[in-house]
Amino acid sequence: MASPNSSTTLPSISEQRIILRQLRHQLLLHYRPLIQQGAGPIRVMARMVADLQRQCHELNITEEIMQTEIVNRTIGDVNVRLITECEGVPGGHGDYRMLADELGVALPNEEIHGYVARGETYLWLRTQMMECERLLLAEGFDLRIYDILSVGNPILRSWLAEEMQHWGFSVTTDQVYLGLGAMDSLNKVLCGLSQMYREQGHTEVGILFPEPGFNVPEWQARSYGYHLHNYQTRAEDHFKLTASQLEEILENEPHIRIIYLTVTNNPTTFAYSPDELSAIHDVVSRYQEAGREVLILADLAYIGTGKPEEDLARMATFTSPDVLRHCILVSSFSKTHTLTGERFGWVTVGRPDIATAISPGWSNTMASLPSEWQLRFMAYVRLVRVRPWLIEKLRAFYRLRRQRFIAQLKRINEEQHLFENIYIDHDATVYNWSQLRPGEDAFSLFEKTGIAGVPGSGFGYSDNFVRFSIGVIPVPEGPLTNS
Repeated sequence: MASPNSSTTLPSISEQRIILRQLRHQLLLHYRPLIQQGAGPIRVMARMVADLQRQCHELNITEEIMQTEIVNRTIGDVNVRLITECEGVPGGHGDYRMLADELGVALPNEEIHGYVARGETYLWLRTQMMECERLLLAEGFDLRIYDILSVGNPILRSWLAEEMQHWGFSVTTDQVYLGLGAMDSLNKVLCGLSQMYREQGHTEVGILFPEPGFNVPEWQARSYGYHLHNYQTRAEDHFKLTASQLEEILENEPHIRIIYLTVTNNPTTFAYSPDELSAIHDVVSRYQEAGREVLILADLAYIGTGKPEEDLARMATFTSPDVLRHCILVSSFSKTHTLTGERFGWVTVGRPDIATAISPGWSNTMASLPSEWQLRFMAYVRLVRVRPWLIEKLRAFYRLRRQRFIAQLKRINEEQHLFENIYIDHDATVYNWSQLRPGEDAFSLFEKTGIAGVPGSGFGYSDNFVRFSIGVIPVPEGPLTNS
């Protein structure tokens, strides 16, 4: 190690901070023109942060400086291994560090920020996988051979049909298909529907995307030849599509046959109320009665992250047979159970005949769903059934981080006046959606605060809005950076 008087002495804390901020400014100049290119704004912003972190490591900038000057809030996923929050007594219900162990992610004796995991759940899940395989073999279903339909094993699908019945849905196993997370499920549905509409002789099929919204399905729909209709929602409507707006859109766009609807929205964090959903269903039902079929492709990825009674009321609007028949519901454990890397998703199709018609979206996109993946999915369904309190603990954890982050943004705004509106959400999702003052955008915000969010253009909206994730890293209770 060099001596303090050596010419290779490391820069002081203040010098490191200056160097890092200079690097940050240079990268902003490089990445700003790329924001709408390639993989899209979310990944561009995440790549910019990763590039800055790499350069800082090469220049021996300390981790302490990097943590206060580079705050990556681009990707939404929660990494349970990085949870540091402990509210109340260590080992108690408010010790969120234990989630990695309680969910079976942490290995035996793995250290999680001062908490040593026992790993019993990790091992229990593997035992359950073996028992589930024996259960399938006893029913004559061998996951180790080719699954002709590729929609997943019937036992797991029956369990998920039961899960949907808990929300009030009357569906059978044949109406539930498995997918590798919500994104894969959406892709398979869009693939299957495009084939169905071609066979029905429809040469132009439109799909409506209210914005701001999750934009991956737009890329998927475009690749299957759909005609995209993008509609910019209004702040005064909490960025939600209203029934009157939908009525006007469908009247003016006769080719629209699918509405992509995120019931609890990414990026805005606002959720549709039961009355708002019922009004949308009424519009669609009127078109059904007039002989024009319009399907709602409902993304339920964040149903389960909000207040249970409110989520139940939202879901109840879909349960009527007359409503369910024009709905395809996409569900996932990624956000509700923080199991993003596992890719556990499924589709519930309201009409059995549509379920049959779209099945080529599975059989023509993969030979068979992975056997070990299906067994692990089954094990996790069993885990949640024996530990229903896990979901409430995760809700409480999300709530804690959202509240801390909103408080942090308000403190920053008092000092730097960067925000026009810091929106208070509907107590759901793992995000915050806020409006910047004129002249500011996600890049200038990153330069001034070190917080990297995703510009509104990443979701089809204006760049004076920004989405932050509260997922990957903790939210400090005090000030973000030192001057």
